[in-house]
Parts: sequence; structure tokens; C-alpha cells
Amino acid sequence: MALRIRFGVDDLARCRFALSPLCETHEAVRTLRRSARHAYHLPWLRRTRDAARGLDLAELSLVMPDPGYTPDFLGPPPATPYTTLVSFETELARLAGTDPQLAGRELRRSLETTPGAADSPAGRRLLADPAGAVRRFAAATERAWHALVAPDWPRIRTVLEADIAHRARQLAVGGLRALFADLHPRLRFADDTLTVLTADGTPRRQELAGRGLVLMPSVFCWPEPISGFAPPWQPTVIYPARGIDGLWQPGPTATAALVRLLGANRAAILAALTEPTTTTVLADRLRLALSSVSAHLAVLRDAGLVTAHRSGRHVWYQRTAVGAVLTAE
Repeated sequence: MALRIRFGVDDLARCRFALSPLCETHEAVRTLRRSARHAYHLPWLRRTRDAARGLDLAELSLVMPDPGYTPDFLGPPPATPYTTLVSFETELARLAGTDPQLAGRELRRSLETTPGAADSPAGRRLLADPAGAVRRFAAATERAWHALVAPDWPRIRTVLEADIAHRARQLAVGGLRALFADLHPRLRFADDTLTVLTADGTPRRQELAGRGLVLMPSVFCWPEPISGFAPPWQPTVIYPARGIDGLWQPGPTATAALVRLLGANRAAILAALTEPTTTTVLADRLRLALSSVSAHLAVLRDAGLVTAHRSGRHVWYQRTAVGAVLTAE
């Protein structure tokens, strides 16, 4: 059926993008359980298999039914704007500080999604001591972050930030209608209402009521978007980010001819700009000094091979048409 999210005038001005390392961690845990459905992530699944075996994720998995309701307190939308990139540690502290009464309500709702889960020994333990459950969830999430996500976070963050840069340009040019037309096939925007086609059979409505909407790209949320979050959380749509298909593939390399023309480092930088990217990410990816990458980008920009534009606190670089021609094999 569908979830219909209705926008008021104030909501149109309160839509924002966000990134959440905490959310990515929990979606990574889901991906471990749904490996057969995640062809894009097979290289990651193979590489993290041994680390995943050492994690005790039984309680987390119990409250992550598929399909079904996962407690919102496990991965609430970040309270800060995208331009203030929240750290995993900050988000984890927020999870650990969840009010036990709120946790208890959301845990019961989640467990009732799966027949018999609330009456199982593990379910009864969670409901009997929500405060203890929150502590154990925080500890399990921290272990999962370090084992599954943190080693690849710079690469993952690059994909997420590139997605937001692309969506921001769509929003600037064509407004919400243009943004949602390309965000995901299951999203439709018309007459001030965002329709999210869902797998369950229950039609629902959600009034934003001045709270606005958070849009959050994810590399592990695939192939369907996730929507919801009831008060006190801000309504949120989590959607698969662009570029997932190339996330775990080896990066493009410069041709020998391009290296002879530009030099090894400038050729590598130009080849790496398959998506709008920041100086910091390029430096991390290519293992070059930040000052060196900045200097090379300045030369490439003066030569008309790359352009730069600012979005929030970041400056994004991308190839021009001429730069794209030079990197074509």
C-alpha cells in the first residue's frame, strides 16, 4: 500500500538532508541478515564475514524485523543539519541516553511485530528492563560500528555526500517535485503530498504539522526506502544513495597517456572525480597530502578541466566536459 506524508507551508521550508553513521551501522547489521538480497555489497560481506562472526547481534536482530517496526530510538534522525557532520560517538551517546519509558514503548511495538517475540525469553528480558536493554544496544552498536563500518566510513561518506550534493542541485533547479521525481521509484510527490509505496498492506497518513522532513541517504538501505519516525523524532525518509553500485569496486585509474599529459598525481585526481568530491576525500582516497591535492585542483580548475562550487561548509569539485573527455578510455 502506501504512506502519504502531507506537507504544510512551514514544512516546505523545513526539509533538510542529514548523514548518520549510527543509522548506517544498523543498516549494515540488517545487510548481514539479508546478504542474498544485496548483490552490490557482496565484496563487503565477504571481507567482513570473520569480523561479523565475532559480534553478538542477537538482541539487535530481534528488534529489527523484516518487514516490521524497528525502534526509532536505535537510529533517530540527527538533530543537527547536514553541514554540521555529526560523529558516531555523538549519536551513540544520544542512543545511550534514551529515556527508558520511551525505549520500553518502542521495544514493545517492535516485538509485537513478530508473533511470539514479546513472550520469548529474550523479548521478556528486553521489556522487563528497558534501561538495561538500551545499554546493551549501545554496546552492541559500538562493536558493530568498529567491525563493520568504521574502516570504510571515509569511502561510504564520500558516496553519501556526493548524493546530497547532487540532490541539492536538483532541489535548487526544480524544487521538491524535481527532487522526488528522481529520488526513488517508490516515492511520488504531488499536491503537497509525498507518497511512499510500502511493502506492507496498511495504508497510512502522516501530517508533518510544521516539523518538516529529513532526507537521509544510505548505502546499506537497499533496495527500498525507509520512512516514518513518530514524535518525538522528526519525520524522516531514508533512501538508497546514488553510487552504491560502484562503492566496493576498485577506483578508476588514469591512463598512461593522461599521466604523460598531466603528471601522475593530477591524472589520478582527475580520474577519481567520477562524482562531485571534496579535497579531503580525494586526499584520503589517493593517500596524498591535503595541500598537494588543493594545489593540483587549482591547476586543473585553471586549465578548465574541473569546476568547484560551495555547498554549506564544503567545496565540491567535478570534471568539466573537457575533463570527462580526457578521462574517457
